[in-house]
Amino acid sequence: MDQGWLTEFLHQHSNLMVFVNVLLQQLGLPVPAVPTMMLNASQVTEIEQLAVLLLAAVTASLIADLVWYQAGKSFGYKVLKFLCKMSINPGSCVNQTEARFVRWGVWSLVVGKFIPGFSTVAPPVAGALGMPRASFMLASAVGAALWAGMALLAGFALQAQIGIALAFLSMHGIRIIAVFIGLLLCWLAWKFWQKKRFEKLASIPHFSPAELADTIKRNSMPRIIDLRSPALIAETGVIPHATVSEMKQVGLAANGWPQHEMVITICACPGDAAAVHAAHTLRQLGFQDVRPFAGGFDAWRELAIQHPALLIKS
Repeated sequence: MDQGWLTEFLHQHSNLMVFVNVLLQQLGLPVPAVPTMMLNASQVTEIEQLAVLLLAAVTASLIADLVWYQAGKSFGYKVLKFLCKMSINPGSCVNQTEARFVRWGVWSLVVGKFIPGFSTVAPPVAGALGMPRASFMLASAVGAALWAGMALLAGFALQAQIGIALAFLSMHGIRIIAVFIGLLLCWLAWKFWQKKRFEKLASIPHFSPAELADTIKRNSMPRIIDLRSPALIAETGVIPHATVSEMKQVGLAANGWPQHEMVITICACPGDAAAVHAAHTLRQLGFQDVRPFAGGFDAWRELAIQHPALLIKS
């Protein structure tokens, strides 16, 4: 099979291909952009052409980042929760994402470009946390330039090797596509296995809003571990008498508590992911009655409308 048509197509549409591919990936679609950038960079002969490809990639990345930044600024954590809910693995939750962003600060927008998935969720977090737009755009531009620049330079430097790969692809395209589909199916199977594994973990008894309402009437509140991030607590309100903790520190948070007492874990994650994992951790540490709160913080906030003492507005 002649590979001339493929080379000609890359020459004619390289800038558009890079722009569209990067834009779709940064908006959250599972389409890898690095191979596209390397492939198109391998076809250029002048540095000026490489610079145009870099401009197309950075522009596309900034457009996508600005869309998510504005969404986070306008709708807060609802956007991030939506993104996490769309993930095949429900363990990807709001708290963990924001904790990483807070820990790295502005560098999360730079380094995040090299972390699959995180490059999409970092911009709405920046918007939700009120990061200045100018600082956000500068950090995003630097991150996009480094990420795209490295991919394009690699493609430019490996022109001969990529040319050999294209020739091989032209000769064995159907077989390579079959292998690629097989690998993709294996990856999806692994992700769905993770999802099923979490669903099995999540089958433990939960503490329902109805049980909480009954507990309020009896004035016998259990111990509560609040796994929301400090910034989210500041935005949505404080749960009275709750112990705030990160998922990794949940054992320390419950240190010294009587292990026969009931403990409720609560988070703002899709599927109550962090609360479920925290409950299993505490059970492994010997606590006898630990339950995630069913419906998470959204369900807690709805009940707080009837019982204002459950939530203190900040």
